[in-house]
Amino acid sequence: MQVDSCRDSLGLESNKTGIAYGNKLMAIVGYRRVSHSSQNLDRQELVGCDKVFEEKMSGAKRDRPELNRMLDYIREGDEVRVHSIDRLARDLRDLQAIIEQVNADGATITFLKEQLTFRPSAQADPFAKLKLHLMGAFAEFERSIIRERQREGIARAKERGVYAGRKASIDADKVKEMHEEGLGATAIAKALGIGRASVYRLLSQQ
Repeated sequence: MQVDSCRDSLGLESNKTGIAYGNKLMAIVGYRRVSHSSQNLDRQELVGCDKVFEEKMSGAKRDRPELNRMLDYIREGDEVRVHSIDRLARDLRDLQAIIEQVNADGATITFLKEQLTFRPSAQADPFAKLKLHLMGAFAEFERSIIRERQREGIARAKERGVYAGRKASIDADKVKEMHEEGLGATAIAKALGIGRASVYRLLSQQ
């Protein structure tokens, strides 16, 4: 969903916040996203935008309609405003690709929560790029620590004999019981909501 527009009117007079950039009209473009339709976009306040692109879908998907429309819309001299980094991308690689695309079009992108601004190469801020890479490195480090703690926890649980792995999704005992009662594979599968192949496999293991 797109909200408001200044450049679409093709006139500086009707643009409340637009700024002349050479012979072009600079637009302040916003992008807001939430993961679910039940969530509210209002918390992502974007002040002073001439046009805002909004969508309600997972950030794990790179191919997002409104994100693509926003990237197609921006021009040299524009500024893109996003409430926070996680609203634009889910991982550092995706984030870098989007920032590079925005900058390649001659536009600037600002993340309000992190207070980070990324400009085209001629005006680039080395500190902003450094901070972005550090944030990505710390995020990856944190994920590695979490994975390592999970592995250690599983190892300790196995030593104590309390780790059973993933719980079976099919009750093998129930299948056996129903079979002993005289029910066939088709009836068992229908009663338990499983496939007949699963029933045959479990029965063959008896």
